[in-house]
Amino acid sequence: MSRDITKIRKCLFPAAGYGTRFLPATKAIPKEMLPVLTKPLLQYGVEEAISAGLDTMAIVTGRGKRAIEDHFDISYELEHQIKGTSKEHYLTEIRKVITNCTFSYTRQIEMKGLGHAILCGETLIGREPFAVILADDLCDNESGDSVLAQMVALYDKYNCSIVAVEEIPPQDSNKYGVIAGTEEAKNIFRVTDMVEKPEPEDAPSNLAIIGRYILTPDIFDIIRETKPGKGGEIQITDALLAQAKQGKVIAYKFDGRRFDCGSVDGFVEATNYFYSKVK
Repeated sequence: MSRDITKIRKCLFPAAGYGTRFLPATKAIPKEMLPVLTKPLLQYGVEEAISAGLDTMAIVTGRGKRAIEDHFDISYELEHQIKGTSKEHYLTEIRKVITNCTFSYTRQIEMKGLGHAILCGETLIGREPFAVILADDLCDNESGDSVLAQMVALYDKYNCSIVAVEEIPPQDSNKYGVIAGTEEAKNIFRVTDMVEKPEPEDAPSNLAIIGRYILTPDIFDIIRETKPGKGGEIQITDALLAQAKQGKVIAYKFDGRRFDCGSVDGFVEATNYFYSKVK
């Protein structure tokens, strides 16, 4: 008997954060709009979602983020100015994105953590499974499918929440949510525990969650019941732990490379990497 698996078609982008590590640049520019070469971080994320077969982008913004909506819209004045010139091709990629996707927006009024940001997106997502991309985790896989495409294929098999993980140095565990689990197949773990930003001596493994998720819709009800954790924030890790205790979370050690563009070092590393690809 086949299972009834709803196709994933929506991707949620939490994009309300202040980007304080990039001040003063992010005083007036959303951190998600910082460019790696000529393309904003958020556009890389949207294109990754498209590569995974998703066509509905739900973006949780905040004050001062109007540039995001403007970017994923047609600029008639700009189009008119460069139409028929040698510069027209510069808009080819973003035109394709705008044509192939639907964008919707809502605001996170207060900054209460990633779990709260995801909950703010409930009205855009509804009661269906969905992906989450954190744009400042920029991922690339030269050898095959994008990270999110790999995860969508896994969802078709496991039909539960999935988190992307990568190995980290033990001393960095206090920067991430860290998982423990039993390996079910190569690079695939059934999660048994998750700890948000543990000290190295308390980390259950060296596998850290990065900014790629596939979540089942019951996560919204769980987040509503989740109490604030570290820093008074509602952590998505705590909500996922409730699912993990029921055996309903898979961690996937993905193929590809991830850059932490929320840090200056990672941003520079990503810029150099993508520049080397186009030289």
